[in-house]
Amino acid sequence: MRIRPSRPADLPALMRLYDHARQFMREHGNGGQWINGYPSEELIASEIAKGHSFACEDDEGEIVGTFCYIEGVDPTYLKIEDGQWLNDEPYATIHRMASSGKTKGVADACFQWSFRHCRNIRVDTHRDNLVMQNIAHKLGFTRCGIIHIADGSPRIAYQRVGNEPINE
Repeated sequence: MRIRPSRPADLPALMRLYDHARQFMREHGNGGQWINGYPSEELIASEIAKGHSFACEDDEGEIVGTFCYIEGVDPTYLKIEDGQWLNDEPYATIHRMASSGKTKGVADACFQWSFRHCRNIRVDTHRDNLVMQNIAHKLGFTRCGIIHIADGSPRIAYQRVGNEPINE
């Protein structure tokens, strides 16, 4: 699997991935996350322009996954409840990960790529997103507490620090 920066021409394919991910979440008991068209085409276009959006291609060059990778302080992570971050060192955050469902290992590839770029990664997910919670646990992330996103809703916050490779 190849990971590269998303391009403006990728936007339709990325939005199809997000449509698939919303449907997948609803089918797996997570109907409250990514509602009302979130993430919007405008948000993803902005992420592409800022260099935060990445596309995951299979061996044939088809985009089978996407995620946003952002280095630096995430304002929603400044306050954490029911716990604490593992450290206050510089970190990167992964947001809005989605896949087509056609190819196994997309999440692992995204996290492996991220850890090659930054050894201190934070993520958050909805309490009903058991799939992402299981991925975080499998990849050695520590549950650190609860953060609140811009609309005030809570998310479970995770962090992974270290130089050791992610278990596959």
